[in-house]
This record gives sequence, C-alpha cells and structure tokens, in this order.
Amino acid sequence: MKTVKICLNSIEKVKSFVNDITMFDADFDLVSGRYVIDAKSIMGIFSLDLSKPIDLNIHAQEEMETVLKALEPYIVE
Repeated sequence: MKTVKICLNSIEKVKSFVNDITMFDADFDLVSGRYVIDAKSIMGIFSLDLSKPIDLNIHAQEEMETVLKALEPYIVE
C-alpha cells in the first residue's frame, strides 16, 4: 500500500479522477480525518471536505507505477 496526498478542488477534477482510477482493478481509499471512503465513489468523495488536500491509499502491488503515472495531475507534495 502507498499513501499520497491529492487535491480534488473542483467538480471536473473529481469526475476525471474517478474516471482515471476506475480503469484499475486495485482498491483506493480516500482518508479525511476519521472518514475513510471508497475513492471510486463520486457520492462518497463529495461527502468529504475537498477544500484541502486529502490522503489517497493505493492498494496496488504490480501496477503501482502505472497508477501513480495516471494520478500525477492530482498529486500534491
């Protein structure tokens, strides 16, 4: 598992993010405070506070490099 910080500060970003990660079979969790939601759920994402970066837990072994490449537009340092 790998954790990265991502920023989803617009509706368009949320839609494209969900479209990008649904291409992968791996599981993705978004963690904001004490809430953990499935990152492939648009409704779940909109229940979070998107005004600040949130943690994304990536549960992928063999395709981690491909996943990280696809998520580059959303990752913040």
